[in-house]
Amino acid sequence: MAEIVHVHAETPQPRRIAQVADALRAGRVIAYPTDSSYGLACAMGDKNAIERIRQMRGFGREHFFTLVCRDLSEISTYAKVENTSFRLLKAATPGAYTFVLPASKVVPNWLAHPKRKTIGIRVPGHPVARAIAEAMDEPIMSITAQRPDEDVPLSEAFDVREAFDKQLDMIVDGGATGVEPTTIVDLTPAVPQILRLGKGSAQALGLEPVEA
Repeated sequence: MAEIVHVHAETPQPRRIAQVADALRAGRVIAYPTDSSYGLACAMGDKNAIERIRQMRGFGREHFFTLVCRDLSEISTYAKVENTSFRLLKAATPGAYTFVLPASKVVPNWLAHPKRKTIGIRVPGHPVARAIAEAMDEPIMSITAQRPDEDVPLSEAFDVREAFDKQLDMIVDGGATGVEPTTIVDLTPAVPQILRLGKGSAQALGLEPVEA
């Protein structure tokens, strides 16, 4: 049975966030609230935990995770950011956006897209997600908390527990979230492309809200 850690949604308690960060460093798999839905997460580079999450979601190795970073400076460590991309990232973070960027040499080969050498990166706007990211010394690996046979993400800690209780080590209960996914923007082409239109506003980035 997963351990439940209740955290205030707007002003997360530092002691409880430290508890969550310690769990991640110990190789545990957690569920936590984001500004789009609940997510499943583990420490970066923990292959055993990553494989557990893949099994929970019913994904193969072709499905890639998102690196959840605490700020722009951390993004630049794990991705190659051009000046034009930096301006867009600065305008959109923190927020409900996932950006596809060229992976830097710091990112292990098995973690980046094998052909494109890219990585998905996000700086969340949810206070609990941001607090967890800030408590870690490196990004966390994250994916949407969603049942394998359903299309709608999970937005309540109770629903996460019902779906994944025996497969999770910890559920960070920060209250209800939305169910709309992040907007995914590919920054690798000369002209940024929207791969998925979700909660993040395309107009706010000066982009056309049309899927690539």
